[in-house]
Amino acid sequence: MGTTMRADLTRRRVISILAAGVALPAFARGARAGNPEPFRWQGIVLGAAADLTLYAADRAQAGDALAAALAEIARLEGIFSLYQPDSALSRLNREGRLDAAPFELRELLSQAIQLAAASHGRFEPTIQPLWKLLADHFAGSDADPAGPSAAKLAAVRAVVDYRAVRFGEGAIVFDRPGMQVTLNGIAQGYISDRIGALLKQRGFSHALVNLGEALAIDRRPDGGAWTIGVPAPDDRAHLVTKLEIAGGAVATSAGRGMTFDASGRFNHIIDPQRLVCADPDRSITVLAPSAAIADGLSTLGALLPDPRRDLPPHLAAFGARAFVYSTRGNSIDWI
Repeated sequence: MGTTMRADLTRRRVISILAAGVALPAFARGARAGNPEPFRWQGIVLGAAADLTLYAADRAQAGDALAAALAEIARLEGIFSLYQPDSALSRLNREGRLDAAPFELRELLSQAIQLAAASHGRFEPTIQPLWKLLADHFAGSDADPAGPSAAKLAAVRAVVDYRAVRFGEGAIVFDRPGMQVTLNGIAQGYISDRIGALLKQRGFSHALVNLGEALAIDRRPDGGAWTIGVPAPDDRAHLVTKLEIAGGAVATSAGRGMTFDASGRFNHIIDPQRLVCADPDRSITVLAPSAAIADGLSTLGALLPDPRRDLPPHLAAFGARAFVYSTRGNSIDWI
């Protein structure tokens, strides 16, 4: 029997949004005149559980804003999705070139490549062929539990190199055949930022956007902070801590967000240099000014052999903070 990929809604992230003691009404509930009330939407974005919470004194205003946000989410999914065959990213991966590439794809891929360069290739947006190799290997009925052979890993590793991505005249081009990009290490944060900006433009000053990463727009109307629960990587029912934020973003990366084998040794966060996956007994949580930064840095932290030593310079560059949680001893270490 083949090994089944294990995931919760294929979610890479393990962020839990708590109501901080305030019951959130369903979207259909109206607001009392003059008093802002919370309106909430829940669904799936890029394969991850997602929700939006915004405060409004007018139900119609909230409905219009949520409709606009969902339309923008759908548009951006049509650019970044690996699972929609006609998405801009899917076409780029299939053809190795995309002329007139959408601005958002060029912008986010450029940001991912900058993080790749800063981390000397540890964060690697062209990692998708290695991910596919693991997925195909463990989907087999007689999959070797030790993983793909060294020869197969080396062959696929040869096409993983962010430096072989070129931009020019609105186009994105791969310099090597067989290359593929994934932006799953940063796209959900980017989309959260875009939705946060949309809500601000529409006059909403109190909102929480959680599209895999949590982005807070100011505080709640009562002046209280938003409470973000961070579950353990091996048991989402167990919160390792609760964070209070009044703006900015939180992202958590954990290898156990999606695994290819029962042990978690082979998972979705792959180090292209060592050809190993992230430690399944560890998670990295980053607090940053934007969700894209938090998303990318948490992914990078999960990849580092020693994030306590190697992540701080990257955090300092973006004004971010982070902690490492380990199931070995149930410890939290701020870095």
